[in-house]
Amino acid sequence: MSFPSPFCSLQFDLVNGIERGSDRRSLSKGPRPRGALQTAAKRHIPTQPHVCRHAHLERAQKGFLAWSQSEVSERSALMLRVASGLRMDKDALARIACEEMGKPITQARAEVEKCAVLCEWYAEHGGAFLERQPTEVGSDAYISYLPLGPVLAVMPWNFPYWQIMRGTVPILFGGNAYVLKHAPNVMGCAYALEQIWRRAGLPSGAFSVVNVTADLVSVAIADSRIAAVAVTASGRAGAAIAAQAGANLKKTVLELGGSDPFVVLAGADIDKAVVAAVLGRFQNTGQVCIATKRIILEAPIAEEFTIKYLAAVKSLRVGDPADENTFIGPMARHDLRDELDNLVRATVSEGAKVLLGGHALEGAGNFYAPTVLGGVQPGMTAFKKETFGPVVTLTTAHDCTHALELANDSDYGLSASLWTGDKEAAKRLVSQIQAGSVFINGFPASDPRVPIGGVKKSGYGRELSYFGVHEFMNAQVVWIDRPVGELPM
Repeated sequence: MSFPSPFCSLQFDLVNGIERGSDRRSLSKGPRPRGALQTAAKRHIPTQPHVCRHAHLERAQKGFLAWSQSEVSERSALMLRVASGLRMDKDALARIACEEMGKPITQARAEVEKCAVLCEWYAEHGGAFLERQPTEVGSDAYISYLPLGPVLAVMPWNFPYWQIMRGTVPILFGGNAYVLKHAPNVMGCAYALEQIWRRAGLPSGAFSVVNVTADLVSVAIADSRIAAVAVTASGRAGAAIAAQAGANLKKTVLELGGSDPFVVLAGADIDKAVVAAVLGRFQNTGQVCIATKRIILEAPIAEEFTIKYLAAVKSLRVGDPADENTFIGPMARHDLRDELDNLVRATVSEGAKVLLGGHALEGAGNFYAPTVLGGVQPGMTAFKKETFGPVVTLTTAHDCTHALELANDSDYGLSASLWTGDKEAAKRLVSQIQAGSVFINGFPASDPRVPIGGVKKSGYGRELSYFGVHEFMNAQVVWIDRPVGELPM
């Protein structure tokens, strides 16, 4: 079965997940996406049968055996070709994301560009992460980093390119293979990435896409050809997959979302904090794991911040994601909008106040009004659960100590922001915040130069930087001529 993509001159074999037809070097500039009013494309991409799953894993194993023998220089060169391919197809790739999950087109282009920068960074720096590491023993003992094998990655839809590439690039640079099980509503993005890797010269199977149901994910995890598992998902899904991987003694890295605090203390630059809190919450229509979710304001600046913040949020343009001027598009799926609306309603019933928005928007598309909830207290639904959409909460703290207590009053620990005029004091305070990363006078973001990951129910393990390479490597100790000693007499 094949499906003609509206964005390119290629056809995908959707059972086997490979390109058919054209040999063109880039995706064509197809028609403008139908956009907001038909977001989350209605097309059906069939899942792959069990026999095809077996063929995919066999191909992944063969791809790993070929790719793992490549030199570091070859891997760097390939990363540069992938970066070039991403930029060549940037507009077409952005249109696919816009069509499939409603990402505003300008943000979709920025996501593709970020992936290209990622490839370039590892092309320049990745080789150093694979060098033999000396030990205190001396030259006769060293640590060598060796690939594990094919890594199964179960990934979400919200950043359909970046979420994949931030794991793929370091995993592949280490000599592993990457088997992608992407979210079903963004399979066009998945297959487009597969084409780009193949065209760059990656051996067949070293990056592959499987479109399977949850029960076959379990089968794949148990398969001896899968060496490890990387997951970005909800806590429930991540825990289930981790349990399956654990039962098969396979390494996992989990990124399971967050409810990131954005703490603003007295003395902070309020105007800059407002801009950061708007961008950090409402980009990608608020469908971001590492993002501002709970704004915690020290009492002396709470009123000023709230007034300026509401004015800024009101200025955001909601509309067709294919429109260059749109900042907030529709949510990816109707059920996600309903779930968000139920969360808002529950929080209001518990005593929170709707300062802005608080409802779905009428008309076609899965739009939800940019929403600010005030007076939110610990224990309320939106304070304790992750809000995945254009909703943010405001909570007032008595003082700095109380603000940090509120920041840590969460099951999650992905990232946090701390705004203050005293940077030296901030450097002392950050160790009290339970999060995988803390941004002082900035909002959460991922960058290849630093690792990303969380604590508590936000998961474990790290992606990006050298951590992203070493997570799925065998740190093999080699010791030459270690003294044997003598047998006891």
